[in-house]
Amino acid sequence: MVRLISFLVGLFFSGWLLVSLIMGAYTYVTEPIAPKVEAQFFKEPKHVEFAHDGAFGKWDTAQLQRGFKVYNEVCSACHSLRHVAFGDLMAIGYTEEQAKAFAASKQVPSVNGQTGEPDTRPGALADKFPSPFANDVAASAANGGAIPPDLSLITKARHHGPAYVASLLSGYEDPPATLPAENQPAPGKYYNPYFASLNIGMGPPLSDGQVTFDDGSPSTVDAMAKDVSAFLTWTAEPKLMERKAVGIGTLLFLILATTLAYMSYRTIWAEKKGH
Repeated sequence: MVRLISFLVGLFFSGWLLVSLIMGAYTYVTEPIAPKVEAQFFKEPKHVEFAHDGAFGKWDTAQLQRGFKVYNEVCSACHSLRHVAFGDLMAIGYTEEQAKAFAASKQVPSVNGQTGEPDTRPGALADKFPSPFANDVAASAANGGAIPPDLSLITKARHHGPAYVASLLSGYEDPPATLPAENQPAPGKYYNPYFASLNIGMGPPLSDGQVTFDDGSPSTVDAMAKDVSAFLTWTAEPKLMERKAVGIGTLLFLILATTLAYMSYRTIWAEKKGH
C-alpha cells in the first residue's frame, strides 16, 4: 500500500510538472516577453586594449602614472582608494621622495596624543589613501543619497572591469529620442548607456583638457578614461605581473615534465617490446 501511494504521489507531481512545462512553452511561443527598456538601450563595454593585456603583457608605467594623476585630480574628490598605501606608488615608478611628498600633502585620520580627541596629521608611506568623506553619512549627504564606491577593487568587482570603467567614464550622451519618458533621466541623473539602469547619479567627471600630463600625452576624455582604468586595474591587482610570471613558469615546467614522462614511457615500453 505504501508503495502504491508513493507511486501515485510521484505520478501526480510528474504530471503536474509536465503540464506546467507545456503551458509555459505555449505561453512563451504565443506571448513572447518584451525585453526590458534597459536591455534595449544598454551597451556592452567598448573594446579597449591595454599594454598589460595577455599572458606576456606588461604594465605601462607612464600610463599608470597618468591614470593616478586623473584619479588624484578628479576621482579622489568623491571616491576613496582605501586598499592602497602611499608607499605603493613606488611600484609604478615614483621615487621614495616623491611618494613621501605626496603622502605629506594629504591629511590622514589620527588621534591627538595629548587630548585623545580625533585629529589629523600629514600622511606617511605606510598610510592608506584617506577617504574624501568623514563617514558614509557625510558621503551620502554630499551625493544625493548615494555613497560613491571605493575604487580600489572596482575593476575586479565589475564585469569586463577595465573596459567597463573606461566605457562608463567616456560614455555619457544625450538620451535617444526613442527612450520612453519613464526612462528619461530624473533631475540629478545623467544618461549613460553603459550603466545597467541607463541613468547614473554621477555627472560626467571628465572633460577634454581637464588634466595636464607631465609627459605631454593627450588629455581627451577617451585617453583619460583609459589611463585611469589602467591605474585602477593596478590597484585591484598590483601583483598581476608576478602572477603571470609564475603562471608561465608553471606552464613551462608542466610541458617539460610531460615531455620527460612521455620519453620515459617510450623508452620503457621499447625495452618491453624488444623481448
